[in-house]
Amino acid sequence: MQGLSLMTTFGYCIKRDTVCVNTCGLQDECIIFELKIIFVNDQITNLRKYCDSLTEYSRRKTRVVNIGDVPMGGDNPIRIQSMTTIDTMDTKGSVEQTIRMIKAGCEYVRITAPSIKEAQNLQEIKNELRRQGYKTPLIADIHFTPNAAELAARIVEKVRVNPGNYADKKKFEEIEYTNASYDDELERIRKKFTPLVKICKEYGTAMRIGTNHGSLSDRIMSRYGDTPLGMVESALEFLRICEDLNYYNIVLSMKASNPQVMVQAYRLLVQKLDDEKFQPYPLHLGVTEAGDGEDGRIKSSVGIGTLLEDGLGDTIRVSLTEEPEAEVPVAQELADRYVHRKSTVTIPEIENYPINPFEYTRRHTKEVLTIGGQHHVPRVIADFSSKEKITPASLFSLGYQYSVPLDKWNIGDMACDFIFLGDKKIDFEIPGTLGLIYNYKTWLDQKNIDRAYPRMGATEYLNAQTLSDKLNFCYVTLTDINDELISKLKNDNTVVLIINANNDHGLAEQRRLFVDLIDRECKTPVIISRTYRNLSVELLQLYSATDIGGLLIDGLGDGVFISAENCGPDKIVNETAFNILQATRTRISKTEYISCPSCGRTLFDLQETTAKIRLRTSHLKGIKIGIMGCIVNGPGEMADADYGYVGSGPGRITLYRGKDVVKRNVPTAQAVDQLIELIKEDSNWIEVQEVTKV
Repeated sequence: MQGLSLMTTFGYCIKRDTVCVNTCGLQDECIIFELKIIFVNDQITNLRKYCDSLTEYSRRKTRVVNIGDVPMGGDNPIRIQSMTTIDTMDTKGSVEQTIRMIKAGCEYVRITAPSIKEAQNLQEIKNELRRQGYKTPLIADIHFTPNAAELAARIVEKVRVNPGNYADKKKFEEIEYTNASYDDELERIRKKFTPLVKICKEYGTAMRIGTNHGSLSDRIMSRYGDTPLGMVESALEFLRICEDLNYYNIVLSMKASNPQVMVQAYRLLVQKLDDEKFQPYPLHLGVTEAGDGEDGRIKSSVGIGTLLEDGLGDTIRVSLTEEPEAEVPVAQELADRYVHRKSTVTIPEIENYPINPFEYTRRHTKEVLTIGGQHHVPRVIADFSSKEKITPASLFSLGYQYSVPLDKWNIGDMACDFIFLGDKKIDFEIPGTLGLIYNYKTWLDQKNIDRAYPRMGATEYLNAQTLSDKLNFCYVTLTDINDELISKLKNDNTVVLIINANNDHGLAEQRRLFVDLIDRECKTPVIISRTYRNLSVELLQLYSATDIGGLLIDGLGDGVFISAENCGPDKIVNETAFNILQATRTRISKTEYISCPSCGRTLFDLQETTAKIRLRTSHLKGIKIGIMGCIVNGPGEMADADYGYVGSGPGRITLYRGKDVVKRNVPTAQAVDQLIELIKEDSNWIEVQEVTKV
């Protein structure tokens, strides 16, 4: 019964000796098969293997994989890579772009090889690069075409194969397998995949087995469902073949456009590698189709950064809908944070982790006014405590705009819920949805003002004689948690914690604080607060998305409070908080774009098209639109989007509703208009002027 500790929503069929996905329909009345439902929280001690420590930074020790002259894994630094966007048949353009990427800091360069002719041209590209003195390892990216992979493996230093489409065609069919018929499928895959493995062994070529959530085969989907477990098993089926052939020069990846799914899949992969006694293979980290601008950076940081915090990851590719050389510094900034990472203060180890790291469940909390409970979205607190003067115009950056003619506040979708004023005071009427938070002593003079609430330290809270009868904020760090405080918190239905960390390894410290609350059955809501100083806007986005997003993705936190001194305009700081919530899918405040980063397979200008679609649809709060340059990940990733815009041929677009094709061969010039018509047909369109709330 291998892998029982991994089962979450699935059961285990003893007779079939496999995970039960209820394809027989007998889950409720299972007579023929003995069905045992195993839940993760009943197997706590078996679930802590995905990282060395939950409180002390320790990078996972992996096997060294040789990729040309740039080895990966072991004690080597976290490697940075990206992928060309030029047509692979354009030798000159590919060489020039590769050189730009190398100069930006790229340590591996991936190039698509969708057919034999592109695989052949890799030799020309490599020859020209070597002639100009560039020895950076090249990686061939393969989908659908084993013959191209077998040729490329003789030329470049590494090949990437997608187990979802290397030996399978995706038709979105649900297939019921017996053990025997499934074994027959595995044997078919073995016969198709073995030649490539043997070539890689002969030529010393490395391989990445890279699962994409959007391109899981019908076979995997039928057996495991659209789950992180399915992603992991998709790769392990190929990995078992490699190990049977004594081939170990392998890197693994589990990419998804949804950071929650991506993080869960990587964690589960590490757990499975350990459980099944595989080699500790290096991990290639990435959030696929992350998008552009701040959205792409924040989404990537939530996924990649969360894993890096736990010591997972040996190479990074940040997938932005921008030029590939723009991806490289972002990846480097994420990696650099862990070069000298350590805990500045020792954090007590977590012996029993009460959180399921493979499945999202929001921590159960009390409902305090509009914070916590199971129905309120996480709240956003803005920091105005250092402002010299606060006027109605100051609130424009926080999503509130005052209309003088109407004498009303217009409230945007990214309007913060509270402002922390410290000891500052305001002398104008605030919007009706906004709360004000004061330091306790100042609040005592302001307590009769509507929607004014106190913030206290732990000692101040314990000794306070006067409190708000509606909402009080208690600011704490891990060292403040003790029996006296917990006792008062548990008996106070008006208090919300604001937690911060004074530790370089702050996410782990705050995670430990959450564990203390859970272990003590304290259901007080928690606002996650982090303080940053003197950072660029990009670093603020990357760091805060990692620090806060890594907790939210595990269901921890009922709000966000970013205190940023000299880190950019108030508007950007406020929007960063909302973008983190959007990326973790805990609060949706705008349209989400699942946009791939472009490559040589792309059939239209992704940056230009994404900008056009964003211009027309950015006001559609909660709608998810997938924009894919080709068919490789299109259909699968469409299943995670409401609508899809996918390149299907030169000058031609296929439009999707979810994963279903709605219109084929739409001329590019008409495609955006027809996408909007499709949204209108579903009654999901809102005219721009209707969006603003008054």
